[in-house]
Amino acid sequence: MTETISATPACDSTSGEDVTTSMRLRRAGLSQHVISSRCRPGGPWRRLLPGVILLSNREPSRDQQLRAAIYHAGPDAVISGTDALQAQGIPLSPSRRVHVLIPIGRRIASHEFTWLDRTSRVPEPVVVDGLPFAPPARATVDLARHETDPDRLRRLLTLPVYYGLCSAEQLRDEVDAGNQRGTAAVRQTLRSLGSLRDTYQQGVARELLGGVPVPPPVWNVTICDSAGRRLGVVDAWWDEVALGWILDPAPTCSDRPATSHLPLTGAGVVLVHTTPSRLRGDAMAVARELTSAFAAAARRRRPRVQALKEVAA
Repeated sequence: MTETISATPACDSTSGEDVTTSMRLRRAGLSQHVISSRCRPGGPWRRLLPGVILLSNREPSRDQQLRAAIYHAGPDAVISGTDALQAQGIPLSPSRRVHVLIPIGRRIASHEFTWLDRTSRVPEPVVVDGLPFAPPARATVDLARHETDPDRLRRLLTLPVYYGLCSAEQLRDEVDAGNQRGTAAVRQTLRSLGSLRDTYQQGVARELLGGVPVPPPVWNVTICDSAGRRLGVVDAWWDEVALGWILDPAPTCSDRPATSHLPLTGAGVVLVHTTPSRLRGDAMAVARELTSAFAAAARRRRPRVQALKEVAA
């Protein structure tokens, strides 16, 4: 008797349709003999992990490896580390293995490209393209605990704050709540970084600008007049139209000294001011303000000002 095989025998995600499990294939009507035959060397399929099949004989993509790792790890598993940060928008070099968090009582071994990490604190996942990823603070700390180079560790701990995915305080909370093994260097580096409040605010601002129809700005610049005299500092700057965006600090928790921006407006610079609460709580209105301000700045004659890298007052 010849068994027929569906083109997509057990898929519930179009992006992961080439990865499935032996159990699903059997439920679709295939015998174990047929599955094993097709996974032999030279066959049309390949076994990625125990019980996990790639319905192709090509080398698996990273997405297929991630899906295979979750199938293998079982319910409640969550991808952490490099892959979790990449999925949430941070550009990082790919890791050799997929770091998967699993409940502490689960008895299953790491294989091939997977690293199964048992934990009593499996986090609530952030789901991206049907895959469960650890939240940014957890993924960062999981990765940072195994980083030995001080410069790379500092950059790693700064990246999620820079991209507005979490604050330095959330990173510290995650370190305090989790396994303390391997966290001494992480704690020391976080102390040296301080609050990173301005970095975090700019990270949120960068995320917001992804949906605003204006060109990308330059960041953290000092604006001077045509004679080179300092007028003020802006967080984001559109030089072609002399538009500045200032992320106003919260009145009771900023490390920044109070500054006047009257010299900037007096020189003809168009300024948009945004408080932290509006940046997070009223992003659509802020986006409209920036779009309107850019259009207004483009209509008027550009003032004779110049942007420099930030300098001391």
